[in-house]
Amino acid sequence: MELVGKKVMILVEEMYNEFEFWYPYYRLKEEGAEVVVVGSGSSDLYRSKAGLPCEVDVSADKVSAGDFDGVVIPGGYAPDHMRRHPSMVEIVRQLFEAGKVVAAICHAGWMLASADILKGRKVTCFFAIKDDLVHAGAHYVDQEVVVDGNLITSRKPDDLPAFMKAIIKALKS
Repeated sequence: MELVGKKVMILVEEMYNEFEFWYPYYRLKEEGAEVVVVGSGSSDLYRSKAGLPCEVDVSADKVSAGDFDGVVIPGGYAPDHMRRHPSMVEIVRQLFEAGKVVAAICHAGWMLASADILKGRKVTCFFAIKDDLVHAGAHYVDQEVVVDGNLITSRKPDDLPAFMKAIIKALKS
């Protein structure tokens, strides 16, 4: 229960990766964090790539970065849908600029690029979007988890244990 008193949002949209959403969701709860599921506002329920439903607690336009200690952005194809909604992109940018934990796995790097927070940052991601992050100004490395200040990135579901250890450590600080 190392994260009692911490409040973390997890973003969700259609076609999210179920492992990259539910693993962090339950790990954060297990550590005592308050977890809030934030959607784009286009629906109250989204389905994963495998069809698993996820209900939203609130839409991105109704949250304030100041109320949260961090954000986890799962991959799948959801980040491509998320970045079409300015309120979702803006909340990521605001959390980053406030020095809060911003954690992105797999294709979630698309949200970091859209939030324009990658210039000069060391990151990793799913290899297929490496060029997108490099073109956004990031320095790409192929590692299971990369921590660059308040920015935490991982490549794929196999990296989830290292990803969550880094997030929990950062949130404790």
